Amino acid sequence: MGSRRLAAAAIAAVAIFGAVPTVAQKAAPTPQQSEALAAYERALGDFKSILTERRRQIEAKEPLPNLPGQALYLARVAVISSYKDLTDVMPSRIGRPNKFEIPPAYFDAEIEPLVEEYGRLFDLMEAPPANAQSSPTPFEDVVDLAVAIARAKGLAPEHAEAAGRISLGLFFAETNGKQNVRNARSNTYMGSFQTGPSEDRNGRRKWEKIKGDVAAIDPGLSARDDKEEARARGTDQRFNHWTNVRNGLMNAHSDLFREIPGIVKTLPDTIDQMKLFQLIQIVPTPTRSALKSGDLLNYRVSSPRIMGYLRNNSIFAFGRADRAKTSASYREIFAAMWLFNRKFEKAMAKFAEIRTR
Repeated sequence: MGSRRLAAAAIAAVAIFGAVPTVAQKAAPTPQQSEALAAYERALGDFKSILTERRRQIEAKEPLPNLPGQALYLARVAVISSYKDLTDVMPSRIGRPNKFEIPPAYFDAEIEPLVEEYGRLFDLMEAPPANAQSSPTPFEDVVDLAVAIARAKGLAPEHAEAAGRISLGLFFAETNGKQNVRNARSNTYMGSFQTGPSEDRNGRRKWEKIKGDVAAIDPGLSARDDKEEARARGTDQRFNHWTNVRNGLMNAHSDLFREIPGIVKTLPDTIDQMKLFQLIQIVPTPTRSALKSGDLLNYRVSSPRIMGYLRNNSIFAFGRADRAKTSASYREIFAAMWLFNRKFEKAMAKFAEIRTR
């Protein structure tokens, strides 16, 4: 009897209201959403494919192509970029936070294992050469050298400490804190601070000019430097951790250390300070011009070449909206450097650990 009454009620409801849905129907995706989803799935498939291929080649000990990391890097960029395009048109696809601290609108946490494999492959492809000269204290070396150089440049202890902290951030930004690594995306830039041969030589020449000042300030550090110079004699100094850090700092950053008192006033946030010095690595000329302008954060760059360098370093590289930008202020550039945040946070934690010992 009960079932007949329910059936009769259902028939009556249909007669009055029309068909009664039992489950809420999902709206069909728009053509734009379907296109974005297909693009993401293609990019994800390509990423999986190149990861599998590189793993197979490495395990089979096959010769790798020139710049074996470039295809991996571009495939990862395409995955993040196409996912941002997808979430722009389908916000419901934005998921949970991920262990890499990438904004969820740019990254599906379900593919974390693929990015972990990406990191493992780069570790293998960028392993130091057999004759690399490592240090038992790689992080302390970076801080000690930066502080000594800053003091030789006339900085007060407080600002010399800032130079040490910032330089440790550069070490993490360049190599994730790994010493003497090669570069799977470049045949030019190598070592703990990822310098080219000419940059390394230039840094060495600059070091010779202030070496006496450093010795007067810190005789112990000067003695260590003499030992490392002797150890690295006849080799590529980029694969001695100490000399590469020293030469890298002298080449690109030591002159800017004098500006640290003003920089910390303009950029009180420590991570922003690290971002500024990292931009000296990536786009030195406009960054120095921005500093000289008196209005750092509002200084704009619009050169296609400079915007290309930024994109090649994962800044304005992800999603159509970012890629379409033809100019940016330094305030916008700092905000777009979110992929560096996790590295700089690690550097800050390591610096605090060193100084607490």
